[in-house]
Amino acid sequence: MKVSLISVCLNSEHHIRTTIESVLYQSYPVIEYILVDGASNDMTLDIIKSYEPKFKGRLKWISEPDTGMYEAMNKGIRLATGEIVGILNSDDFYNHTNCIATVAKVFENSLIDACFADVHFVKPENLAKRVRYYSSSRFRPSQFRWGFMPAHPSFFVRKKFFDEIGYYKTDYHIAADYELLIRYLFINKLKYQYIPLDMVTMRTGGISTQSWKSNYILNKEIVKACKENGIYTNLFMLSLKYFRKIFEFIIIR
Repeated sequence: MKVSLISVCLNSEHHIRTTIESVLYQSYPVIEYILVDGASNDMTLDIIKSYEPKFKGRLKWISEPDTGMYEAMNKGIRLATGEIVGILNSDDFYNHTNCIATVAKVFENSLIDACFADVHFVKPENLAKRVRYYSSSRFRPSQFRWGFMPAHPSFFVRKKFFDEIGYYKTDYHIAADYELLIRYLFINKLKYQYIPLDMVTMRTGGISTQSWKSNYILNKEIVKACKENGIYTNLFMLSLKYFRKIFEFIIIR
């Protein structure tokens, strides 16, 4: 089966090569890679174009203004022709060449609708040193009210569900992925499988981890996402998750 991978980017010249190459060197042969650029004014497009020959027809890209990363993700999903869809941020990369092969193996089971795995975080200046490990192993849909979700860059789902359940909501700035996962895993109860694999390296400094202000906006949007989907939570309940996050830093020591 074909797997469509989507990366959205804007002025990503410093990190986009690592992201692209982590897709290029995947062992799984049936990958479609879609890059959605928000009209970058740096070298991002030149870098993307330089990889076209290496993908041998498996790379698609568009470059045009958009209203934000979630609109860009939706554009990429609509362009996708694969049965399975995954999102890889333009400053993240896959840790192993067999990541997508492992995902495809899971979806050979026709009863599985989605899957997810683990990720770890690094400082941009030292990609070899982990600073936090995020495991999705203990996730249950009931934990959405407490601010917990599977690691989104490791999330894969059958494409048909975007048409059946809906796309990312573009009125969210940070937490549209959280809201989408609530709809898919809690409301519609898609059958998922956890993969015990450290799949993706994420650089710190992303939009949801930039500052305490970003975290406040994130939590406000999580409250909104839960309310829209009939889940009760509040900012105090969400604040308790930070005690658990301490252990995500300790586990790598």
